[in-house]
Amino acid sequence: IRDRYMGLSAFAALSIGLIFVGRCHEDAANSILQTLSERPENQLNMTISRYFSVGLSLLFLGQQDNCEAIIDALGIINHPIKKYTETLVEACAFVGSGNVLKVQKMLHQCLGNPEEKDAGYQAVAVLGVGLIAASEDVGSEMSLRMINHLLQYGNVTVKRAIPLALALLNLSNPKVTIMDHLSKLSHDSDAETSQRAIIALGLIGAGTNNSRLAGIFRQLAVYYAKDPSNLYLVRISQGLLHMGKGLVTIQPYYYDRFLYSKVSMAGIIIFANSCLDMTNIIIEKYHYMLFYLCLSIYPKSLFLLDESLKPLPVSVRVGQAVDVVGQAGQPKRITGFQTHNAPVLISYGERAEIATEEMIPITDVVLENFVIIKKNPNYSEDQDKPRKKTSL
Repeated sequence: IRDRYMGLSAFAALSIGLIFVGRCHEDAANSILQTLSERPENQLNMTISRYFSVGLSLLFLGQQDNCEAIIDALGIINHPIKKYTETLVEACAFVGSGNVLKVQKMLHQCLGNPEEKDAGYQAVAVLGVGLIAASEDVGSEMSLRMINHLLQYGNVTVKRAIPLALALLNLSNPKVTIMDHLSKLSHDSDAETSQRAIIALGLIGAGTNNSRLAGIFRQLAVYYAKDPSNLYLVRISQGLLHMGKGLVTIQPYYYDRFLYSKVSMAGIIIFANSCLDMTNIIIEKYHYMLFYLCLSIYPKSLFLLDESLKPLPVSVRVGQAVDVVGQAGQPKRITGFQTHNAPVLISYGERAEIATEEMIPITDVVLENFVIIKKNPNYSEDQDKPRKKTSL
């Protein structure tokens, strides 16, 4: 991290952030902060310097108010990267919390018209809205409305970051409205906006094999046939769409969106920050930053195992999840289900339940990933038989 070569030093800071992700490691934070304060201004002006900020932010991922000390310590830096780092540290600290006050603060950062070279923090603030609000549906819908306002009234830097914020709110979840929105932005006259919209389309469809998105990418490939940079991004997005032949996802949230994987979230944050300078990072020098997305790739399957960890082909119902919080009795938790034998795929917004009363999970868990099941001690064969209708 003390190396004279800026690239090596920045990637070392990023690696430190990944090693101690979400740990608030004091020595790691101090070493990155010291390096930032010692670097001359011409080096901090380089686009690669953003990875010092990302590495520092990852140390405080999900730690909420524990980030206040490091934000105060950043006051020693006299460079626009200070504001960029402060905003990113706060966004990472409250990621997935749905904290309304922090979303308001991020929106407040988007006001004003600083010079373009000093406005990097505004792009991070837009990403921050997506990161903080992505964990539940109500927050996502509300922030979507805010993002539409930013698109209408924001400056150029803010508008360019909006496709990435939309992608963060809908990772591996190709909603038709979001798809249409991004498809429109992918034909924008501003090259940076269109490039980010193309990548955002890839992120919302990652690992879904969505046929509508595949059609959009085929149209974009024809539209940008003579533009090698945009065509390159279309091909990358097509790769993301068909990732793992539709068996994997990049969604970091699990357990009914109650928890998230810190490593997976770190991969998404690194990739989103890399996309804030599409031309210099993804298209030209540092195209290998794409591989940080591999941290987020994970199978979206449900495997049922017996107590000796051997797979069991038990019948499972998979359907759209229904919110049953606060409802009396035992309401149906899924709707429009199909019955398959395990292992089964569970896409975004879907839920699974065992179709027979004969087997039950050994603990009361959300059925996803690997679940150990056992025979139900209270089971009788009459429970699975359909009841006969009796006429009065």
